[in-house]
Formats: sequence, structure tokens, C-alpha cells
Amino acid sequence: MLFTIVGMVAALHVYLGVRLVSDPAWAQPWAALGWTVLALGFASIPAAMASTRMRHSWKEQVLHWGGMLWMGAFGLLLTAMVVADGVGWVWRVVGPAPEALVLARDKALAVVALVVPAMLFAFRTARAPARVERVTVRVKGLGAGLSGMKVVQISDIHIGPTLDRRFMQRVVEQVNALKPDVVAVTGDLVDGSVTRLRDEVAPLSGLRAPLGVYYVTGNHEYYHGGASWAAEVARLGLTVLLNAHRVVERGGARLTVAGVTDLEGGRMDPSHACRPDVALAGAPEGVPRLLLAHQPRAAVLARDMGVDLQLSGHTHGGQLFPFMAFVKLQQPVIQGLATIAGVRVYTNRGTGYWGPPLRLGPSPEITELTLVSA
Repeated sequence: MLFTIVGMVAALHVYLGVRLVSDPAWAQPWAALGWTVLALGFASIPAAMASTRMRHSWKEQVLHWGGMLWMGAFGLLLTAMVVADGVGWVWRVVGPAPEALVLARDKALAVVALVVPAMLFAFRTARAPARVERVTVRVKGLGAGLSGMKVVQISDIHIGPTLDRRFMQRVVEQVNALKPDVVAVTGDLVDGSVTRLRDEVAPLSGLRAPLGVYYVTGNHEYYHGGASWAAEVARLGLTVLLNAHRVVERGGARLTVAGVTDLEGGRMDPSHACRPDVALAGAPEGVPRLLLAHQPRAAVLARDMGVDLQLSGHTHGGQLFPFMAFVKLQQPVIQGLATIAGVRVYTNRGTGYWGPPLRLGPSPEITELTLVSA
């Protein structure tokens, strides 16, 4: 399987080389430079993956940043080149098209002229402060004492090789500035082990909310020790909901805040199987229920359990155009408020990013949900 994937990626790099370098017949040294860039780019992707096992150093940072930036550039170049080939084919059919060499050079130049500014824009978007999305949700049975409460959600922060303590601190400051009643951290907090990233996530302990700061695991925690990360987040003072719930109260009104482990958890640790039934066992009847679940499709497991609202992430909103179309194949919703299996689900676009430090289309998000009585 691995060799198949590597072979496919290599073949796509060759396709780009043919279209961007060989077909336009650029003179030397430009042709050699073009193929060299593509070869180094191809090699940088596995080098970036391997760098996560290296000791933290400037060399590790160079390898990871270089590989991740190229991964994003490769995806954008490939998309743009396929579109350019399609346009060229139509042009030849409807005619008259330019001479082959002229058309090849026009396509190559157009692709590069499009991708370079797109990369710069996507990098700036990914690294900029998250946009605050404000949503009002009507909740049946929510008592007057809690009507108007603010739940601030962050998700998919992905602290790791390219997002560090400073980014985490900025997110904490943004959240606290919203003066939330409840904070929900819906998984994929990290991309690395507790040993490697303990200091980088430490600012998380600064989150403040009078009715609690709650955390559930995402799939990426389980790639680096899900139980260890749950323990570390609990040490930082957050309430970790591993198929569990708490009941919050204000002014005589109550709300059940429940959380489940990620859908991938049980595959790596049987004790961390996603169990909404366990999370809500013993929850008071007639009290509205808020469920935190990393993946939107977890709502299928929570159907008919009286969940009034589920908060999820995982999708990143697609992160890089046009790849949101592929996310839709794995999740029933990409972003925003929707109904899944009879459960209202709000899907956060992600506060950070995964892999390439790029966001083209969906910007990073912090969600401020105001719950009001229906």
C-alpha cells in the first residue's frame, strides 16, 4: 500500500514536470531548475514525515516546514494543472487553439501565476488570528437562568511542529476575551507526544469559564497516546469527558454537558470506544443536553438520545480548496449548523490547521454559540 501511494505521488510529480517544464520546452538552465525543484519537493514530503521523530532542532524545523509547504504547493499545482489541461482540451476542440508550444507555455505560466499568490494568501489566512463566528441556537427546555449563555468552541488546534506555544497563547487570549460561560475543546489538540509538546500546550490552563472548560479527544490524540493526552489535559485543569457528562446550573436552570471519545479511539484503545450511551447514562431527564464529539458523524450513534446540540470539528472546513469535496465523502457536513440523524450539529472549521500551513477558502474559526430558550 505504501509503495503504491509513493509511486502514485511520484507519477504525479512527473506529470507536473512534463506539463510545466518539458512540454513548454524551456531553455537551460530553467528546464533543469524546474525538474530539480520538483525532485526536491517530492523528496521533502517523506523527509517532513521523518522529521517528527527527530530531536527538536532547527534542522527538524527546516525539514518539516519545507515538506509541509511543498505538500500544499503540490496539491495546488496539481489542481491548477488539471484544470489548465481541461481548458486547453476544450480550446482545441472548439478552436482555433494556439500552436502547441505556445499553448503549453501559456498553461505553465498561468498555473504558476495563479498558484504563487494563492500560496501566499493561504499561508497568511492559516497563520492569522481565528475568525469568531457568532451563532444563536434555540434550545427547547433551556431554563431562564441559562438562556443567553455563551458556549465558546475551539477545535483542531493541532499544536505541533509548525504551531507552537505562542499560537496556543493567542487562542487562549481570544477565547477569554469573549467572556464565555462554557468553553468546549472538541479534539485534535495536538500532533505529537506529551513529552514533546507538554510545554507548547501549557497555555491551555489559562482558559477561563465560570461553568467549566471541557475537552474531548480527537483522532490525532490517539496517534500520539490518547490516554496520555487526556491525563495531561486534566492536569492542566480542564474537565476531560471520556464518555462522561457533567450538569451545570445557574439561576435554577440546568444543562447537561456530555462528551465522547473520538470514533477512532476504540480502534487504538478498546477502553476509549465512542459511547454516547455511556456518556449520557444517568443524565437527568427533562434537562437539555449538549454533546461534545470530535467528528460530526458521531451524531449517528447519538440519535434518539435526546441530544439538543452536538459540537464537532474534524473537517477543517476542507482547509484547502478544492479538497473540501473529498471531506464530504467522509463526513455528512463540512462546516456550520446542520441536522445529522435527527441531531443538530455545529461543525467548527478548526482553529489551527493540519499538515500544510495553508488555508485556501475556509479561515480558522473560534465559535461563539449563544444558547437561548426555544
